Amino acid sequence: QVQLVESGGGLVQPGGSLRLSCVASGSIFSINNMGWYRQAPGKERELVATISNGGTTNYVDSVKGRFTISRDNAKNTVYLQMNSLKPEDTAVYYCNADVWVAGTASVTAYRGKGTLVTVSS
Repeated sequence: QVQLVESGGGLVQPGGSLRLSCVASGSIFSINNMGWYRQAPGKERELVATISNGGTTNYVDSVKGRFTISRDNAKNTVYLQMNSLKPEDTAVYYCNADVWVAGTASVTAYRGKGTLVTVSS
């Protein structure tokens, strides 16, 4: 079994910053892509950013230049640094990891339970 646990969400004023973290634990052999999704009230889930195990990153256009995704492979952790936050960034943020589970021959996608980010004055 593999668990993903996010942290770092909270209430922040427009223009502020937050740093989200997500730690993967359990029967992990290796992790391929990791990423962050978000879902705002009444909206569909949206892919925010991804990072490969080699460090290649991709972002949705709405966060380019404001958000930075990074990872620490030794700690099985992915981060999302969010700067210049806007009210429209308000959402539950989920991390995702494509995990090669130890003792298996397959890669499985896991997702955390999410952390709430609220941007409001």
